[in-house]
Amino acid sequence: MASETQHEKVHPIQPVHTASSMNPQQGLEEALYLPNGNLFLSNGMAVASGGRLQPGLWRPLEHRKFANPAPLGLSAFALTTFVLSCINMEARGVTVPAVVVPLAFGYGGLVQLLAGMWEMAVGNTFGATALSSYGGFWIAYGLLQTPTWGITQADGPYNGETANPVGFFLTGWFIFTTIMLLCTLRSTVAFFSLFFFLDLAFLCLSVENYAHDLGNAEAALALKKAGGLFGFLAAFLAWYNALAGIQDSRSVHPYLFSSRYPMLTFDNSNSFFTVPVIHFPWSDKGKQLRGKKTQHTA
Repeated sequence: MASETQHEKVHPIQPVHTASSMNPQQGLEEALYLPNGNLFLSNGMAVASGGRLQPGLWRPLEHRKFANPAPLGLSAFALTTFVLSCINMEARGVTVPAVVVPLAFGYGGLVQLLAGMWEMAVGNTFGATALSSYGGFWIAYGLLQTPTWGITQADGPYNGETANPVGFFLTGWFIFTTIMLLCTLRSTVAFFSLFFFLDLAFLCLSVENYAHDLGNAEAALALKKAGGLFGFLAAFLAWYNALAGIQDSRSVHPYLFSSRYPMLTFDNSNSFFTVPVIHFPWSDKGKQLRGKKTQHTA
């Protein structure tokens, strides 16, 4: 039985040609197109993957000893964001975010931070930066909402006037998320949309605090609910990308039997289907698909 489980399904590889985004002067280069939708260039680079938090071309680690940590970090982010967003939208009349504090410290904070550290171990700079940073965000948010620290209390350092300081706090995260968003422009629609809606959520929630400071309670409430809606969408997109990453649990190893095709995949996935992530037309996978369609019509 043990020997049977070691024999994994090997997908046949099909050589195609795709434009090289790393060196356009080279024109078309040979690539390995796998039936599961993955694309490996002949130099061993892989295309963008939201389920792996890889926004562009990346080189898989050979004989990787670690599992893909991105779905764990995405799930931790998604659940905590989902709960807070429901409260921001005042769903079922709930307006006090106290229930978010344990999630912010435990799941969205600590677990997501650890996932970010493991992204460093597998060589993913974007994933390490994003997950570690948002893990830090949730820990900081938990501290803000903890009465023991007294940061937002009436007898605290701001004498209860916390609208502008919290607005600055959220504006900083809006700027950081914009930076992350710019790095996903050549990835997938699902990956880009996650950071797009998260960016809008931070923008609305930061402006909500400024509106509250100006005494415009009606605008502040509308912005808070809008931020909750965008956060709600970001949470489900994070879960969606996590599902894509869990389903794509394939290991990449050297192909020992041919020096012409250095990479292949072994399918360890338990899923009978994979969710679509939709690559942008200008991404490496999009260019490859257009080239394949052109060759087919010709």
